[in-house]
Amino acid sequence: MVNSNQTPANSFVVAMRKVYNPIGFSKGYNFVLSRLQYFSFYGIFCNPRVHGASGASPGECYFYLQNPFKIGMMLHLFCILPAGVLVCFQFVPAIRHKVILFHRINGYLVILLSLTANAGVLVVAQHAFGGDMATRILTGVLVISTTVAYVFAWFNIKRLQIDQHRAWMMRAWAYFSSIITLRIIMFLAALIISSIGGFYTSRPCAQIASIVGQDMTINLYPGCLPFFQGKDNALEVLVKAGFPNGNPVEIGAGLGITFGSAGWLAFWIHTVAIEFYLRLTPAEGQRLRQVSYERQSERGFRHPGSAGLVAQRLGDANPYVPLSQGTDATRRGEGYMLSVPGKKIGVEDTH
Repeated sequence: MVNSNQTPANSFVVAMRKVYNPIGFSKGYNFVLSRLQYFSFYGIFCNPRVHGASGASPGECYFYLQNPFKIGMMLHLFCILPAGVLVCFQFVPAIRHKVILFHRINGYLVILLSLTANAGVLVVAQHAFGGDMATRILTGVLVISTTVAYVFAWFNIKRLQIDQHRAWMMRAWAYFSSIITLRIIMFLAALIISSIGGFYTSRPCAQIASIVGQDMTINLYPGCLPFFQGKDNALEVLVKAGFPNGNPVEIGAGLGITFGSAGWLAFWIHTVAIEFYLRLTPAEGQRLRQVSYERQSERGFRHPGSAGLVAQRLGDANPYVPLSQGTDATRRGEGYMLSVPGKKIGVEDTH
């Protein structure tokens, strides 16, 4: 455990130190930015000499250094990390308003990178943090949810349904960002179950030996002796959860036991949170709906204002009634300029 010598500024800092100090961080900003160092796959992520939270969880790289899992993890890390950085520019108003071409190209690049990262994570899901069923199903649900959200967002922008494009892009990244909340919940849950005691999971003897070596494996887990005698190459033994004060094998077990459940809780939190946000910001949605109506009218759509995936098209909602065209709400110059034949309309495509 690492402890900071600085006096905490407030109770929030005190609480967060309880999360990042046990996993090797003394400063909160290092905890936030540390993931970018995973571009160094062999030097940081899968370096056996790197300890604490700087590298992968103990034992993970036993699989990640073998193909096809190595390819899958590299694909995931090398795509999702830049996507997570680039998507931040999509939320900068000055870029959306004044540098439209960058906004569009960057958006397609973010989608391409994150979908490629999705493909990579599917490859490694069977071994990620033990690869239990909760983890595998969570991975599949996250991949499907983000991909479907992207498809809906793309379809809506092609139909000039800007309000729904905003909503589905925000949903996609609410789902993606649940992995951050997952980590926090996982660490806290691992601390709790380790302090309670009595939580165990199985780990392959080969994986344990890759962490602590043959002699220590036999000493800590005598049940692995038949593995080293060549009698059972797939032998697994029970490992107690011991985070953060156990041996490296127990630390990895503590994180693995809680990963799947922490992921489901984080996904639920983010799913509910984004729906609350979208329903608590109806004015922006209505403004963009009006802009969508004007754009679709200019292009000759059959049902302007409802050309995309909206309730009027899919459900039993009342027909959309547009505001007066040319109102201050839609033409006050806050958004970037969307070209239509003979005219430009201001749009703030916030997503």
